[in-house]
Amino acid sequence: MRFLFLLLAAGALLPAPAGAAKRPNVLFIVCDDLNTHLAFDGYGPIQTPHLDKLAKRALTFERAYCQYPVCAPSRTSFLTGRYPEATGVLNNRTNVLQLHPDLATIPRHFRRNGYWTGGVGKIFHGKAGTDATLWNEFHKFENEHNPVYRDAERAFEKKFGSIHEPENVRKWKQRQRELRQEAGGQNPPGKGPTRMTDAEHKDGKNVRQILKWLDDRPHGDQPFFLACGIHKPHVPFWAPQKYFDRYPLDKIDPPQVPPADWDDIPPLAMNKRFEAFGFALDSSRPELAREYIQAYHACISFVDAQLGLLFDALDAKMLWDDTVVIFFSDHGYHLGEHFMWGKVTLFEECARVPLVVHAPGLTTPGARTAALVELVDLFPTLNELCGLPDPGGLQGRSLVPVLKDPALPGKPAAYTVVTRGQSLGRSIRTRDQRYAEWGGPSARELYNLKRDPREHINLAPDPDRYLEIEKLHELLRSATAHAKD
Repeated sequence: MRFLFLLLAAGALLPAPAGAAKRPNVLFIVCDDLNTHLAFDGYGPIQTPHLDKLAKRALTFERAYCQYPVCAPSRTSFLTGRYPEATGVLNNRTNVLQLHPDLATIPRHFRRNGYWTGGVGKIFHGKAGTDATLWNEFHKFENEHNPVYRDAERAFEKKFGSIHEPENVRKWKQRQRELRQEAGGQNPPGKGPTRMTDAEHKDGKNVRQILKWLDDRPHGDQPFFLACGIHKPHVPFWAPQKYFDRYPLDKIDPPQVPPADWDDIPPLAMNKRFEAFGFALDSSRPELAREYIQAYHACISFVDAQLGLLFDALDAKMLWDDTVVIFFSDHGYHLGEHFMWGKVTLFEECARVPLVVHAPGLTTPGARTAALVELVDLFPTLNELCGLPDPGGLQGRSLVPVLKDPALPGKPAAYTVVTRGQSLGRSIRTRDQRYAEWGGPSARELYNLKRDPREHINLAPDPDRYLEIEKLHELLRSATAHAKD
């Protein structure tokens, strides 16, 4: 199934000024729920050869952070260059373009300034992404078939005959209702190999649509902004069998977590999504953990293979020298760390994201940077790289100085929030520490990320750290004030 939007221009397009240098193209690749389990990010048990090649052509950011580890708030933030508290999008239900109809977003701003904009897959979360002012062309694909329903359909027809027989229609609908949770892949999260080819999966279709645009050149003489929204490794963890075969279960080591890990962590820091995966706050069920990690890794290798087609096309068409390429994820994901599964926490596994930027003439191939940066910085960065006018209201800071000099330190702090009930948990990361507040002096976290990168020892209860915590509290207050501005 496919939804296609061919969108007409809304407002006058602004061509590049006469005599100006040709603006670069942009390829904007965002994954959904992808953590830093990538070879170029130092994670050994994964196979991502095509993304490794991208990293060798580009600058890898080792300390990039999302602003909210949930789809809609994070995506709204980096697509508007504003923090979640400024956009008002703090859940997956709110449509930012209903709250702020005229707000500048990356695709809308590029389209209004002379770019041909094409989008596929999940860029925004929800209906905001289909707004007619964003895209010249937009596609939303679905999988060729649902693996759960397909197997059930075969079993049903073997027993009862065709699902289209009048006497079977109601019976098959009832069977579909029974399978709805499993087929939707949420509770519990679906996992396992499919019989679909790469091209029959929605992400295979997403990449192949980008390839078609590169072949057909609907942008003509305009520079292009192509946004490729990759759905995986979001649940359900489905990928073709060959990718599962790369990760034998007996070779997978689930995270080792201290049994008393939660004794010194504020309860509000916890997200109980682990229960839907079938786990408790302990290290039981290691075999189930291996199955989920295997499926998650299979999805990553599937994504890597699709993007390899795209990178090969840039080679074949000699587009690397005039195309900015950005690869990243909307937020991270837990696979058993702190006994957590899924997202919606402030721990490193959730807040830190992979980020690779190729900027022709600026980035040094294979370079790495420890600069502290945020996803809210992407809009002002693209704006500067492409020479577009300032849309106003951007709260992020351009990464161009770091693209030129990876030794720069970046920001003094990276700010991430998450909702708990009617309030927010707020955190900052500095060069060596992470500090978080959950609503009161007794609900604080402080970790030394140099000595304790897994955040197992909460230093906040130590009375000898009073002055240190007060300084971090003031830094967090400052970050919060800026995020609300």
